[in-house]
Amino acid sequence: MNTQDTGQVYGRVALIGLGLIASSMFWAIKRAGLAGEVTGYARSAETRETARRIGLCDRICDSARAAVQDADLVVLCVPVGAMGPVMEDIAPVLKPGATVSDVGSVKRHVIEAVQPHIPEGVHFVPAHPLAGTEHSGPESGFAELFDNRWSLLVPVEGTNPEATARLRALWEGMGANVDEMDADHHDLVLAVTSHTPHLIAYTMVGVADDLRRVTDSEVIKYSAAGFRDFTRIAASDPTMWRDVFLTNKDATLEILGRFTEELFALQRAIRTGDGEHLHDYFTRTRAIRRGIIEAGQDTDAPDFGRGQKK
Repeated sequence: MNTQDTGQVYGRVALIGLGLIASSMFWAIKRAGLAGEVTGYARSAETRETARRIGLCDRICDSARAAVQDADLVVLCVPVGAMGPVMEDIAPVLKPGATVSDVGSVKRHVIEAVQPHIPEGVHFVPAHPLAGTEHSGPESGFAELFDNRWSLLVPVEGTNPEATARLRALWEGMGANVDEMDADHHDLVLAVTSHTPHLIAYTMVGVADDLRRVTDSEVIKYSAAGFRDFTRIAASDPTMWRDVFLTNKDATLEILGRFTEELFALQRAIRTGDGEHLHDYFTRTRAIRRGIIEAGQDTDAPDFGRGQKK
């Protein structure tokens, strides 16, 4: 389905939760004219007021039920631990034929929490855009967030193919590359590529905080690229990441176990002076980094091309 040929993909889209992903979705939808109207809701009155002030969404509602009224697509943009209760709340007022999706970083748990509340005649197509920054909140979004990034669709068994194709068209219209994946495989892939690296980053920053022989001012003042990038990752939203680790427990623990084995092997190589093992290991991991750049998912520019904000 080509959005350039079809124009609008949905008449009305409702965004429940107004953080980085939802706000970026709104700006990307508006940039490409993919929906006639976008409504929004956030639990916090302060967030709703901020959204109104900056023109986020065509209409900000004071309840989730009001936001999803007559929506053709409802996207749950709340932490994964909150998706079940939110879905239970909005289920009675969903429009027949509507599609419910989400942007959660964990898929098996979301499906188990949300699917039981999906009314008959409403489609459910879980999704996960692999895009983000360390910033959060309604003012952090921008239309280009999804450009050339991947968005994974995880249709549940029996999902209407037309509903999936329509959601694919929306994500492609927002600039994303789209693929489909099984829920359990998704959770394992994300444990490798996102969840465990975040946990390691949080741990490394915590270790630096615990090393009282290195003062706080020295950690901040002399942060080289490695530690600086750890702190960037570790600045991510704590509520979201708490929920991710509690709901993707098995896959994360599996990858953490593998990480621990690798770390012990590196400790042994350092202790015994096995330079050949270290060089071979670093050569192999360097090739993975090059592959990420060649795939267009990052840049080899100095400081990763992120630049310094003035």
